[in-house]
Amino acid sequence: MKVSVKWAGKKFDQIELDVTQPAVLFKAQLFALTGVDPERQKILIKGGTMKDDTDLSQLGLKEMMGTAGELPKAPPAPIQFVEDLTDTQLAKALKVPAGLTNLGNTCYMNATLQCLRAVPELQTALRSIPAAYTQDARLNLSKSLGGLYSQLEDSGDAVTPLLFLQVLRSCFSQFAEQNNQGFMQQDAEECWGELISAISEKAPGFDGAGEVDASKKFIEQYFTGETISTMTCVDAPSEAAKVEIGTFRQLKANIGSGVSTYMLSDLENNFVETIEKNSETLGRTATYKKVTKITRLPQYLTVNFVRFQWKPSERVKAKILKRVKFPFELDASPLCELRLLEKLSPAKLHLKKKEEEAAAAKKAQKAAAASGSGQSSTPMDVDAPVQSNALTNQAIMASLNVDPSLMADVGCNVSGQYELVAVLTHVGRGANSGHYIGWAKNAKGEWWKFDDDTVSMVNEEEITKLEGGGDWHTAYIVLYRAKAL
Repeated sequence: MKVSVKWAGKKFDQIELDVTQPAVLFKAQLFALTGVDPERQKILIKGGTMKDDTDLSQLGLKEMMGTAGELPKAPPAPIQFVEDLTDTQLAKALKVPAGLTNLGNTCYMNATLQCLRAVPELQTALRSIPAAYTQDARLNLSKSLGGLYSQLEDSGDAVTPLLFLQVLRSCFSQFAEQNNQGFMQQDAEECWGELISAISEKAPGFDGAGEVDASKKFIEQYFTGETISTMTCVDAPSEAAKVEIGTFRQLKANIGSGVSTYMLSDLENNFVETIEKNSETLGRTATYKKVTKITRLPQYLTVNFVRFQWKPSERVKAKILKRVKFPFELDASPLCELRLLEKLSPAKLHLKKKEEEAAAAKKAQKAAAASGSGQSSTPMDVDAPVQSNALTNQAIMASLNVDPSLMADVGCNVSGQYELVAVLTHVGRGANSGHYIGWAKNAKGEWWKFDDDTVSMVNEEEITKLEGGGDWHTAYIVLYRAKAL
């Protein structure tokens, strides 16, 4: 059918509309005509605004409205249909995130970068670093990473991370190792750790109002947790316990026994250790029990599955293929110290109530749709911000009576509740061989698979398959983000 669209005082007549296709393809056609990104388009239809999955055969389009921000002033281009768009135009119109070119066994780096791309606050912090390059390799690495993320956001094509790779190798020589076939494959977990270490020294943090604060460190705020460990002598209960305070940037999940295991159970088991050491009280070797608990949870919690064990006889890191089940939603309460648990309680209860209300509303909506009383469409917030304002979060926490120490601790998790936002996987039998892929969730809740320069959308079932148990891609690192209040 033919439709007309009014926009910014202009009228586009005789636009071909195939009502059997998804609405997002029609939006792509309008993008070619107007330059307005599909996400920013507001198309009025009966009952509200058009969504990407609106059934066009049931609706009559009226007009297209403008959007916030300055829009391109170029004259209208000739009508261009979806099938005529280049791959770059189509990717940009449909908001397909850009991939990274493999520069020769660099999938370990590409997968790491795409997973960390799921941390928008990191990109903001990196972009605030002064533009000039210096003799400081780690500062250059942080600056280069910020520039690379900007390229990825602006590009519809795969980006070639040559400059970043060169700076990475100048910082960490192990990533420049070569054999007679060229540059060697490396361990993605090592790359992740070295990158976080470099960023920790250079990326600034944020103040309570959400503004960049050069006096603070981003990694300390958003990626670093704190622990308390108590060691007691089993053979001499009267011996004074030893208490240690520690920090972590990732938790290690030593994979347990059995056909399959659970990530949280493995973490809990790792927090209880049996140690044989000399006892000054007994004057001999004695058995000690060390119990560790978390006293601060970061906004972003990284968990590394210890899947590789060194085999001296073969001089290789052998892989543990066992299935480890990881949740899409994680309650870290079992890992926390009692005083922290008490502080987390108000926000945790708030989130539980919020989720129950959302589930009830969804159930009611389904019931209304089944009875035929539901509306055919609902209004859509086209330009709503992805993240809550820092001051709004402060107000919410105050209304919930969250402990003042947590409210003042920028970058901590105040509820202990997390959602999965990225998975780094490995396929193969050795850490320094095989292939790495990054899987990340965007602000809309969509999961994307980043296989170097090949990017595709996947469903949650595909993420569940990454638990392991065979030669398919197996989760090596998972990244969780604190749930928004």
